[in-house]
Amino acid sequence: MMPAEMRKPTTPEATPSGAWRRDDVCRMLGITNRQLASWEKLGFISDGESLGFPDLVALRTLKRLRELRIPVNTIKTAVASLKLRLEDIDRPLAQLRVTTEGRRIAVHVSGSRMEAISGQLLFDFGEREIEKLRSFPMKPEPSAQADVPAVDEEKAEFWFQRGLALEETGAPVDAAIDAYRKALEANPAAPGALVNLGTILFRQHKYRQAREYYERAIQADPAYPLAHFNMGNLADEEGDFGTARRHYVEAVRLNPRYEDAYFNLALLSERTNDILRAIGYWSTYLKLDTTSNWARAARKQLDKLKQSVRSK
Repeated sequence: MMPAEMRKPTTPEATPSGAWRRDDVCRMLGITNRQLASWEKLGFISDGESLGFPDLVALRTLKRLRELRIPVNTIKTAVASLKLRLEDIDRPLAQLRVTTEGRRIAVHVSGSRMEAISGQLLFDFGEREIEKLRSFPMKPEPSAQADVPAVDEEKAEFWFQRGLALEETGAPVDAAIDAYRKALEANPAAPGALVNLGTILFRQHKYRQAREYYERAIQADPAYPLAHFNMGNLADEEGDFGTARRHYVEAVRLNPRYEDAYFNLALLSERTNDILRAIGYWSTYLKLDTTSNWARAARKQLDKLKQSVRSK
């Protein structure tokens, strides 16, 4: 049986460079290279060998809209309309919170919801709210500022990327922590900063604090596979195998191609003496990863387990 140290590590939101390879993005989001190329050709994301954080946000939004059966042409029309209607918005799928209203695409702007193509308000607002929407972008009203912290996505992204850069260069960990906390000051629900702070604390064995950040990340985005994966690692480390399994399973439910989660589920199944389930998870993992050093270790372990079952 493999030692616990073989568990795939708790991972940050992105590589320290702040960019993802195309194959990694496809694996993380559960999309095909053909889908990625098609959306790239339509101008939804940038064209390049690596993709940045805004591309990842846009792709996550695109995937959700397609899962809701929103036609690609409708999305394309909505994006073009939003670029024309809203000042300083050139990447609506990455910069705006996008939802649906039946078969229509809606966006959240200055506390209001607007139909993306027509610009029509989706609720009967008073003149004051309508005027606020027309003048977007603008600062919230003072009363709103007192009740709800202002969210500055651009500032949050700046400090998030700063934190990644500090980790890459081997700067004192406190500097990276400070950067991620500044990102959260700008946007308390920024899942990437929440996950990365949790990961730093996890590595420092500050498990209670790490759990708090992972829980906040899951609350901010329940459909965030990485947050569930890291929460599973934390529970696994503490010996809470039931909670660990629950979060790993949720991670693969959200992203059926999440190979690291299958790897850890296989190890967890072995530790709980669920050999047949472990064989299933190792087999699934090896369909997704066939050539890495991890794959060689997994294949060796799978063969050992199959032999043990045959010998009984």
